[in-house]
Amino acid sequence: MSHVQLLCNNENWCSECCLKCLSGIPYASLIATILLYAGVALFCGCGHEALSGTVTILQTYFDVVRSPVDALDVFTMIDILKYVIYGVAAAFFVYGILLMVEGFFTTGAIRDLYGDFKITTCGRCVSSWFIMLTYIFLLAWLGITAFTSLPVFVYFNIWNTCQNVTFLGNTDMCFDLRQFGIVSINEEKKICTKDDNFIKMCESNELDLTFHLFVCALAGAGAAVIAMVHYLMVLSANWAYVKDACRMQKYEDIKSKEEQELHDIHSTRSKERLNAYT
Repeated sequence: MSHVQLLCNNENWCSECCLKCLSGIPYASLIATILLYAGVALFCGCGHEALSGTVTILQTYFDVVRSPVDALDVFTMIDILKYVIYGVAAAFFVYGILLMVEGFFTTGAIRDLYGDFKITTCGRCVSSWFIMLTYIFLLAWLGITAFTSLPVFVYFNIWNTCQNVTFLGNTDMCFDLRQFGIVSINEEKKICTKDDNFIKMCESNELDLTFHLFVCALAGAGAAVIAMVHYLMVLSANWAYVKDACRMQKYEDIKSKEEQELHDIHSTRSKERLNAYT
């Protein structure tokens, strides 16, 4: 019988520990972190491959040649964008970890309202700092989303023309790269629907794959924007709760001091009455 009771006590202790651990997990921050990682991975992976596909399309079908000198041409800009993608992936991987750690510490401070006042003060300062930083990153991701929509629009026009090229009849539509700022005004790099290169491009997999990769990159940037908004809501709520915890701690400190003073006054008066009676 004692062995059964011991097993029951161990099971209760394990369930209490599991519940305590689960209650300390910042689920809102966890969801936002998963969404951020998914969005950044989708944007960086698909964006990198879409840029590589763009290089192939420009060189194969538009006959754009890389500049032999160190000039700022479209290929140099694509290489720069690839390095930017590497930096974005590394930076937001670290930032997601920092926000998760902040969520764990702030959640601990919120759940223990009567804990050390220094913990809640630190949590309040960290939350306010992360709120400002996340707001800046939200604006940055909005700009990235707007920038990513530009190649999606360009590729959609070309892809849609390829899908409806049989309905054009004798109409000869052309796509001039100078309209999109890809080449300089002096260079005439265009492709028309009756050209062999245009037909080969429509029949190849590069155009379709690159277009859908840019669409996925745009979706990833949108997911990162949603994650930043989610983080702002979580951080604002944590900051408010920590602020209330600080006020509650101050109230408890003042209350305990007043009770101690009243207790000392009553003790002193009792001693004086006892001394006067004796």
